[in-house]
Amino acid sequence: MKKVLAILLVGVMVFALAACGSNNAASTSTASSGSTAPAASATSSSGDKLIGVAMPTQSLQRWNQDGANMKKQLEDKGYKVDLQYANDDVNTQVQQLENMVTKGCKVLVIAAIDGSALTNVLNDAHNAGIKVIAYDRLIMNSEYVDYYATFDNFKVGVIQGQYIEDKLGLKDGKGPFNIELFGGSPDDNNATFFNKGAMSILQPYIDSGKLVVPSKQTEFTKIAIQSWNSAKAQARMDNLITANYAGGKKLDAILSPNDSIAIGIIASLKNTGYGTSAKPYPILTGQDCDKPNVAALINGQQSMSIFKDTRTLASKVVEMVDALLQGKDAPVNNTETYNNGKKVVPSFLCDPVFADKSNYKKLLIDSGYYKESDIAAK
Repeated sequence: MKKVLAILLVGVMVFALAACGSNNAASTSTASSGSTAPAASATSSSGDKLIGVAMPTQSLQRWNQDGANMKKQLEDKGYKVDLQYANDDVNTQVQQLENMVTKGCKVLVIAAIDGSALTNVLNDAHNAGIKVIAYDRLIMNSEYVDYYATFDNFKVGVIQGQYIEDKLGLKDGKGPFNIELFGGSPDDNNATFFNKGAMSILQPYIDSGKLVVPSKQTEFTKIAIQSWNSAKAQARMDNLITANYAGGKKLDAILSPNDSIAIGIIASLKNTGYGTSAKPYPILTGQDCDKPNVAALINGQQSMSIFKDTRTLASKVVEMVDALLQGKDAPVNNTETYNNGKKVVPSFLCDPVFADKSNYKKLLIDSGYYKESDIAAK
């Protein structure tokens, strides 16, 4: 009888220990979804490897891809990831970052909605010993931005300008040609780099008369599209066509800094009769190689789009995070260009390239970035 009681007592103790182990395992889990809800608190052991990733919105394809690539590559390295999207609302992003600081994230990777609105929360991050990497959009007016990872945004604009230059034969002295200019969102620091890069190529031809802007709208403040909004771009293009291209005047080229703006421009062109042999689509630039825009490349509605492989950028940020958590300096290749108003932020610049109808399969399909079915022409 004593032996039976002893066996039963051992069984109860084993069951109790197993239950405790299960409860402890559950307590170490950390949320890493793209929702805006706060993640579960991490314990101190997992908190040492908790990385906060703040993305601006899920409404644009590119940010979904950036977030997914970042999360996967960080998790493949063994980190826990708190990935948040802020629906293009600055206050929401600030709250998300405050939560990340409270939860003990060791590094914050931030694609800012408004690069000048994060000063206070970055002060809190600095006081908590948290390193900050600005992702693709430079965070302004804070000395507590440790690094910046992006593509060479001035070069993005240069490539767009050179594409127009090449396709119109401007170097060969051809012209004059009519062109209209669009700029990105004025609250996004990258937009000014894109514009300056493009205008470094186009402005000399405007000055010489080889490029003519019938609307006379060339200043960034006049051509900028708030929030990179497609509908606003479409409305502006409608107005430009009505005011400047009546009576059959030809529109030869349009500078669009990215694909969401280009989609709005394409919609306007379609609605006003472009796309026929008598009224062909003008040369139209873009950026991000969004799926609808690649289909537009295939259809001849858009001429090119800058390809910024977000897998490459995510990989570089993971290298930066690794270095910082080992107490090392993060790898950079530019320490002169990106002044945020408080300091020159050490940066790593990845090289952009362009995709058009002639090379999109090699760049986008063969590389595994998209499947053929993702971008079938509509």
